[in-house]
Amino acid sequence: MTVSEAVSGFIPRSYWDTLTEKFILLLVFSAFITLCFGAIFFLPDSSKLLSGVFFHSSAVETNTHTGPDSSDAGSAGNDDRLLAKIKKDHEKALLEVEASSWEYNGTGCIILHSVAGSRRTQEWYREPANFLYKTMMKHAWDSYKQYAWGSNELRPVSKHGHSSNLFGSIKGATIVDALDTLYIMEMFEEFDAATDWVEKSLDFNVNAEVSVFEVNIRFVGGLLSAYYLSGKEVFRRKAVELGEKLLPAFKTPTGIPWALLNLKSGIGRNWPWASGGSSILAEYGTLHLEFMHLSRLSGNSEFAQKVMNIRKVLNRLEKPQGLYPNYLNPNSGQWGQHHVSVGGLGDSFYEYLLKAWLMSDKTDEEGKKMYYDALQAIETNLMRKSTNGLTYIAEWKGGLLEHKMGHLTCFAGGMIALGADGAPGDKTGHQMEQAAEIARTCHESYARTTLKLGPEAFRFDGGVEAIATRQNEKYFILRPEVIETYMYMWRFTHDPKYREWGWEAVQALEQHCRVDGGYSGIRDVYASSPNYDDVQQSFYLAETLKYLYLLFSEDDHLPFEHWVFNTEAHPLHPPPPPYSSSAFHLHL
Repeated sequence: MTVSEAVSGFIPRSYWDTLTEKFILLLVFSAFITLCFGAIFFLPDSSKLLSGVFFHSSAVETNTHTGPDSSDAGSAGNDDRLLAKIKKDHEKALLEVEASSWEYNGTGCIILHSVAGSRRTQEWYREPANFLYKTMMKHAWDSYKQYAWGSNELRPVSKHGHSSNLFGSIKGATIVDALDTLYIMEMFEEFDAATDWVEKSLDFNVNAEVSVFEVNIRFVGGLLSAYYLSGKEVFRRKAVELGEKLLPAFKTPTGIPWALLNLKSGIGRNWPWASGGSSILAEYGTLHLEFMHLSRLSGNSEFAQKVMNIRKVLNRLEKPQGLYPNYLNPNSGQWGQHHVSVGGLGDSFYEYLLKAWLMSDKTDEEGKKMYYDALQAIETNLMRKSTNGLTYIAEWKGGLLEHKMGHLTCFAGGMIALGADGAPGDKTGHQMEQAAEIARTCHESYARTTLKLGPEAFRFDGGVEAIATRQNEKYFILRPEVIETYMYMWRFTHDPKYREWGWEAVQALEQHCRVDGGYSGIRDVYASSPNYDDVQQSFYLAETLKYLYLLFSEDDHLPFEHWVFNTEAHPLHPPPPPYSSSAFHLHL
């Protein structure tokens, strides 16, 4: 007999007759207490109540974060022993997640199948974003904190720190990249620990060469986002400090920045493999959002002038078939090799054209025109449909198509959906169809693998569709682009299949990428069992888990009307009107 049966009045009358008056009173009182605390766990927004009742970080107590006042978290909180028991039960439930299986029913609910001995129970949880994804984020974050704190990234299998040469001697990429995800998920205790590290340990005074692009999108973008979300001055100060150290990268004859920069000497250079020393479209074209915000927050117009000059250079050049090649020589101002890709080397350039227009409250007409003109050229020259009807975006090399689509290219479904409302003429519906078709193709690239995770690139030739045929394209490094497109498509259509597809990805991540020390990439998604690459990328916390969280959140959680995401999924808050001249598109 359950409590719900008692409350509903389904107990036989004869049973009541056998109870004493005191026992009846006790039963009713017990049912009332159970219902009160049951509501804490199972009503919508229960996570906010839980964070107020059970996870009293110092930040919540001093009201430095959004969310309910701690005094409202539960009037029954006066009984310390009762609260301690409930907290213990809750912690026990979290531990049982490790030995549980999950199912998503397509209606915004998840089902937890717990196994306790021979007894199998089924519990429903609304708001999977507030339960499972926090659990995933907590495992990723706690593992990093335990084994690699202060390092750029984590090796989750060998359980120690990892750093690539992208960041030079700068430390803490995962900390800065994860700041806004922690805040958005209301993991305020972890956010405060990360903030403390940034304030005391994040140091840009290093004699080392860094990737201007990677440091910008991860560090500058992460700091800006953390500032807009929390209002903490340390993030604004650090973002401007780093931005100033990146300015020497623009000291070239054309103003097109170098890819690599020594932060101490200010000497820059390009990747030696990049078409005769060229700068790369996706790198120099993915500074615009952050640098416009740096001008806004510092009052220094130099940041904005640097990125607006990039547009001037590009607008003077003739585009082959209306396309932007991936390589541009910063000395001569001429295109390098005519290789065009909406994936690696090109991707986020197009994204930032659109988002610059959106960030300016749709006053940046130059950015708008450049985006829609480029998208039309991409549709004409690169978009193709396979024999079995899968739409894909090929790569263009000197006028010849390579029928390959990268995982990175899968962001384009979300980008096209985001820009469809502003499409010229009557193309809004057409662009939404394109976005949906790309989302379907990218889902197929996952569904056609053994591990149900997508390869780095997949092909459409030789009778093959949406499958990687080369060994060096079969790996998965926890990338976010497919989940990103699902999130945008869900927001714009509310078609439940996007949440269902997202749930499939969650199951695959949990089954194949989760290890004791965090989450690892996989070397071959077509193998019968995972072979780990032993890296938990910082963007897994910044992008993949954030997009999953937003996919299952309400639309008013970081609404697109008020936030523009940089290419590392760091939400930036557009400035209030009035906007300044066309040179800046921001109120400085």
